[in-house]
Amino acid sequence: MSAAIVRSARAVQPAGRLLFSLFVVGAIAMLTAPGFAHDAKPTAAKPQGWSYPFACCANYDCRATRTGEVLEKPEGYVIAGTGEVVPMSDKRVKDSPDGDFHWCAHQAGLDAGKTICLFVPPRSY
Repeated sequence: MSAAIVRSARAVQPAGRLLFSLFVVGAIAMLTAPGFAHDAKPTAAKPQGWSYPFACCANYDCRATRTGEVLEKPEGYVIAGTGEVVPMSDKRVKDSPDGDFHWCAHQAGLDAGKTICLFVPPRSY
């Protein structure tokens, strides 16, 4: 091989690596799904459903509760399954768009079962 061919082959290698790196980064960016909040199921009050705020869930942390799962007590909202008390003045307490309780809690790790957000209906008197 001539010296000119060897020099030009060496010059092409960094450019090829750069193009390959750009391709890989672009492919990862296109394949990575953006983070969206997930939707609450439709109810009589909200037939189209509604979206949980992204700050409250990671696409699986929120759900409507069953009757008796969240209890309204003088000390706050009590999560029956965990015994956690969320004071009514807590910033995690949000107005429920459909008038039902919805609980957003960590699903795994050290904080499993701890409330992220609690959507509550208008308070009863």
